[in-house]
Amino acid sequence: MNDKLDMAPDSTAARVAMWRALHVEADAPPHVLDDTIGLAMLAPEANWRERGDMNPQFTRPFRASIVARARFIDDLVVQQQSDGVTQYVILGAGLDSFAQRRPEIASRLTIFEVDQPGPQAWKRQRLNELGFGVPDWLRFVPVDFEAGESWREKLVTSGFDQDKPAVIVSTGVSMYLTKEANAATLREVAGFAPGSTFAMTFLLPLELADAEVRPGLEMAEKGARASGTPFISFFRPAEIQALALDAGFRDARHIPAADLTQRYFTDRTDGLRPPDNAEELLMANT
Repeated sequence: MNDKLDMAPDSTAARVAMWRALHVEADAPPHVLDDTIGLAMLAPEANWRERGDMNPQFTRPFRASIVARARFIDDLVVQQQSDGVTQYVILGAGLDSFAQRRPEIASRLTIFEVDQPGPQAWKRQRLNELGFGVPDWLRFVPVDFEAGESWREKLVTSGFDQDKPAVIVSTGVSMYLTKEANAATLREVAGFAPGSTFAMTFLLPLELADAEVRPGLEMAEKGARASGTPFISFFRPAEIQALALDAGFRDARHIPAADLTQRYFTDRTDGLRPPDNAEELLMANT
């Protein structure tokens, strides 16, 4: 593994990958998502499960939310591919593993992973070391946001066809951006070819979250602030929908956690489910 700190995945991307793996290890089957590939890329110390943010009981609702949103995105991409869409764009891809987990679908798409150059180079190296490689249909799109580079321009340079529709996703990103930056992203994606679909997660104001998870969210907010990546933007559903429509999308709808619970957790007997009014989804179409 590369020891350069500026090339390693950020702590948020690493935590998400570990929670996805922890779901497989700590929660009873059937698993909403079976993903240990991000963990394999990280290759953490053997005692990683002893970290405070990996406590199986404390993290239950949070990892449920993480695997629920990932499963929803998986299902959306599979459905879009079956409808003839051939381009998939992942903004802030981090340790996303769709290409490795679902090669039978992924190989019928051109997947564009947009992320910072350092962590992306690290990921490429790890995929090669683990034997997955980087096939031609998986395009890494390194974008230095701090240098003001345009992700849309870099996408086109990497072979993205602006005349064809795409499915575009952004998960776990919006809270770290200003509302102006979120609006700019929405405007960019609203300009994609007709028939494109955008799915993004957004964080509701913390005071609206379920009482059982509010302390954990407040702790996460304090930790993010202390690490220099504070939560900046919170949206109520009507607000993010209005922002999407103002950006030019044909339609926009809120996918609440309750919908994900009904889709993926109904038959569970262990009470595992994503919390309401925490991180939820917006879907919009051009």
